[in-house]
Amino acid sequence: MAGHDDNIVWHSHPVTRTDREALHGHQGAVVWFTGLSGSGKSTVAGALEQALHQRGISTWLLDGDNVRHGLCRDLGFSDADRKENIRRVGEVAKLMTEAGLLVLTAFISPHRAERDMVRQMVGAGRFFEVFIDTPLAVCEARDPKGLYKKARAGALPNFTGIDGVYEAPDAPELRLEGEQLVTILVPQLLDLLRENRIIPS
Repeated sequence: MAGHDDNIVWHSHPVTRTDREALHGHQGAVVWFTGLSGSGKSTVAGALEQALHQRGISTWLLDGDNVRHGLCRDLGFSDADRKENIRRVGEVAKLMTEAGLLVLTAFISPHRAERDMVRQMVGAGRFFEVFIDTPLAVCEARDPKGLYKKARAGALPNFTGIDGVYEAPDAPELRLEGEQLVTILVPQLLDLLRENRIIPS
């Protein structure tokens, strides 16, 4: 008996990604922010989106907490669920790049294999891994959601950075020092996108 996938055929549309990118005036791509909880991923991604919007760039920001309110609300925080969370986000991000959007994502995404999986989905030259490198002590001192306090109290098992592993990127497209001001970090991101011809110079 034929499997379910044998009956599914990818449907190509007459309007291509190239057509959509021409309309937007820039390329579709994914900027994938990774780092510990409290490292500044969402803050930097939000500031970058504002800067891009001011330059007329069509963007979408996928944030870890927001995605879990809808697309991934059925998932927990086991390793298997976290992997599925990232897979779904990767698929959505890929579709958005096909629409010609510049997609920004802010996810701890602690495992290299999961980030590499999304890189493979999106394709060469379209995926930019940005490591927000902030010392654990700084992240824990910030603790914007009170999660480190809960983890230290044993209320959040397998919390990344405490009793859960975080695998830092080996060769990210950009490493940012998370203790620096956002006003210093955003220009570095804009330069990265210009140098790779994602956005106009």
